[in-house]
Amino acid sequence: MTTGLHPGETPQDPRPTGNQTLPRQERIAPGTPHSDNRTRSSVITARAAATFDPVGRSVATARSFVRDTLQGWGFADIVDDAVVLTSELVTNAVIHAGTSADVLCLRSDDGVRIEVADRYPEREIPLQGSPANMGSPDREGGRGLQLCAALARRWGVEYTPTQKQVWFQLELPERAVGTRSAGPSLPADLLPLADGRVRVAVIQIDRAGSIAAWNEDADELFGYAPESVIGKPLTDLAAWPHTPGTSTGVVEALQLSRWEGSYGIRGANGRVTPVYASHLRVRDTDGEPSTVCLLVRDHERAVLQTPLRGSSSDSNSSSEGQNTDPFEVFIGSPAPDDLDGLLQRTVERARDMLDADSAFLLLATDDETELEVRASTGLPSARQRFARVPVEAGPGRYGSARMPAVHDDLSAVPGAVPLLSGTGMRSVVTVPLKVEGRLTGSLGVAAESPGRYTNEEALRLQFAADRIALAVESARLGELERLRRGSLSFLVEASDLLAGTLDRDQTLALMAQMTVPTLATWCAVYTIADQASEPYLSYVLHEDEDRIDGLKALLSKISPPDPVPTPGARVWSAPAQAAHHAALRTSMRSLGLNAPTTVSSGIGTTLATAAAVGGETVVLPLVARNRVIGMLTLGKPTDEHFRQEILELAEDLSRRAALALDNARLYSERTAISRALQRSLLPPELPEIDGVEVEVIYRAAGEGNEVGGDFYDLFPIRDGAYGFAIGDVCGTGPEAAAVTGLARHALRLLAREGFGGPAVLERLNSAILDEGARSRFLTLLYGELWPQEDGSAVLKVVCAGHPLPLRLRQDGTVEAAAEPQPLLGVLEDLELYEQTITLDPGDVLLCVTDGVTERREGTRMLGDDGLTDVLRTCTGLTAGAVAARIMRAVERFASDAPSDDMAILAMRVPGLQKD
Repeated sequence: MTTGLHPGETPQDPRPTGNQTLPRQERIAPGTPHSDNRTRSSVITARAAATFDPVGRSVATARSFVRDTLQGWGFADIVDDAVVLTSELVTNAVIHAGTSADVLCLRSDDGVRIEVADRYPEREIPLQGSPANMGSPDREGGRGLQLCAALARRWGVEYTPTQKQVWFQLELPERAVGTRSAGPSLPADLLPLADGRVRVAVIQIDRAGSIAAWNEDADELFGYAPESVIGKPLTDLAAWPHTPGTSTGVVEALQLSRWEGSYGIRGANGRVTPVYASHLRVRDTDGEPSTVCLLVRDHERAVLQTPLRGSSSDSNSSSEGQNTDPFEVFIGSPAPDDLDGLLQRTVERARDMLDADSAFLLLATDDETELEVRASTGLPSARQRFARVPVEAGPGRYGSARMPAVHDDLSAVPGAVPLLSGTGMRSVVTVPLKVEGRLTGSLGVAAESPGRYTNEEALRLQFAADRIALAVESARLGELERLRRGSLSFLVEASDLLAGTLDRDQTLALMAQMTVPTLATWCAVYTIADQASEPYLSYVLHEDEDRIDGLKALLSKISPPDPVPTPGARVWSAPAQAAHHAALRTSMRSLGLNAPTTVSSGIGTTLATAAAVGGETVVLPLVARNRVIGMLTLGKPTDEHFRQEILELAEDLSRRAALALDNARLYSERTAISRALQRSLLPPELPEIDGVEVEVIYRAAGEGNEVGGDFYDLFPIRDGAYGFAIGDVCGTGPEAAAVTGLARHALRLLAREGFGGPAVLERLNSAILDEGARSRFLTLLYGELWPQEDGSAVLKVVCAGHPLPLRLRQDGTVEAAAEPQPLLGVLEDLELYEQTITLDPGDVLLCVTDGVTERREGTRMLGDDGLTDVLRTCTGLTAGAVAARIMRAVERFASDAPSDDMAILAMRVPGLQKD
């Protein structure tokens, strides 16, 4: 990949001009003027270019390039859309078109333009005037263009004689720059309450992410003196929330030109203080960048938020003073940017408006059959968050969330409001949130005393709910859209990671690491070997590593979930129940001991495990090729629940993970079979030969999932005589393995029947030809060895198309020990002959396959001459040392991994030992 970045430059248009440019297709957003189809009239302030090779990994690299470029430009709002579109277009170029892809990012004052070009102009794009030709989302072809049409403001296609280019433009969301606004003038009793003096912590972070300044308010809020934190990374103190589908963390946020949001700071007392932060990236007079962080406690966030400008009439009406209702003041003031902040502020104002003890707000699911708890005050909101209750709880008006309802005393009608069960609340009023007649949520307030609310309070609450319903629905839809885009980006990255490995254990680890903590607090993966096997707990992961062992021990003691192939998530209550019972038994045992300190650590571990799995647990089947191959189990801590959007995202992930896991299983099985077959084609061990040293080195190329064609053998023929062979079958795979097995076993059988070398090879040649279309030609060096009493050895060899054996004498000279003859498996009538050589004491006979002599580095090849040069340096070495030096020289000859199997057979006659 080659890249170039030139900030502040107005580049020349890199595309061909004049007569070189062919007609182009372009999609223009409705209402956009056609005066400038290229959208190049804006001044280009920066550009980044990269070229990606036509290989699969280039798609992920291109995504990272675009993400890093836009993040560096401060365009985080459009990163997800740009990454998704670039991923599809680069995939079309490097995968489908099979060419390199050129990616160009252009920054202007009104947005970003990204161009993706390939070198295959003949591969035309469907005309925009024919939408049907663009394909459906379920098909691979045309999907990138559909995404361009859906997400980009402008997009188009241009052809030149040498390339095709698809471009799209994304606009930045409008932001008010330098605006000033003021809220209404309010009486003092209507101003929001604060616990004490509002403290604003000012923290400055240097280029490396370390704290450079820490003011007095930061000391008061978090308990750290400046000298104890200056120089430490902010990441040591920040409790950053994990947002599903996004990769922005504290490090990325500090690099943005401006950022606002909520997170936590771990105080000196070990507790996390929720804060609302405003980050501003600045530089000093020397040009050194840093980030200034303004932090207040989360419930005082209005101190840092910039209010939106309202109309003058709103300000005047709000300044009337005593007649202004507190909830109306809230409605007229700006809502927080995030949905959770808006909902939390709503329930707090609703509680204050009716002088209640608690309040809660629920949002409807997409099918409007259930409501999710999204915000509450005065209730254990952390435990009830995302809990779901049915819209129609019972018959009549009071059993439906679609109508206002007032309950004077909940003790008289237990379960009327499931959310308030066991909270001590007695009276409650609930009203629906509706937009255009459609139920979008429910707002309620409750008190500990009975009979607190009347129909008048219900009308006031309904009026306030009607005022806030549209803002809540707009924020909810915005959150869903961001989650959808983040989910799409998450699934693209997950698919890329899962497709990058065929190792079963690594696939299991990736499945768990992608879900924790993005989708769940903990995860367990069960696998099923075959239809007759029980589910097996294969992998367990928790976001807190200290909880993994306890969680694994707990899950090992309970029966695994049933392998039901029905798609979708189903609730599994067994882990929470088992953890609760284990914690209860441990606590009861500890009460009966005289020295409870001896089991305190065990109690702590058990209770921590119970808290870790005490929330909602769901099981998703892993189905691949119409068979359940496992289950993906996701869990939350005590009393927490999953959002429906997260479960849908987890279901999409489980389908991809199941196919990747099954592919890894098939690959592992094929590899095991191939290795077992390869071992069967080689001798299990070599015989000991008196008076001759023998050493064999065999290296198989590839990833172990194919059977090679190289083989060797050394076996006794009769008393005092041994046969040896080294050969190479053309190609790899089952056909080559069949010829290898035929050759090895035929050599032993024919040699032990008393046939000489030429007769053995001629009969083997006939047997290979009898295989017909399955036959492969074979190069083979076969010989017979007779050790002599004087310390020498006599050999008779036949070299049928194989690299010639080399003889190393004691004086360092190297010569070929045989003459070449025709290879086997090609000609029917062969007339072969054997040659007799005598190895004197100290001589070495070296036999190799062509994987050794044909070792390449670019245009260079080791060859027979290179092998001879290496062998000359082996004078005086043992057979094992000779083989090792040859292999080491071959491996060092080229930096790339060998592309062919290699076999080395070295025999040395050491001579007689003198007394």
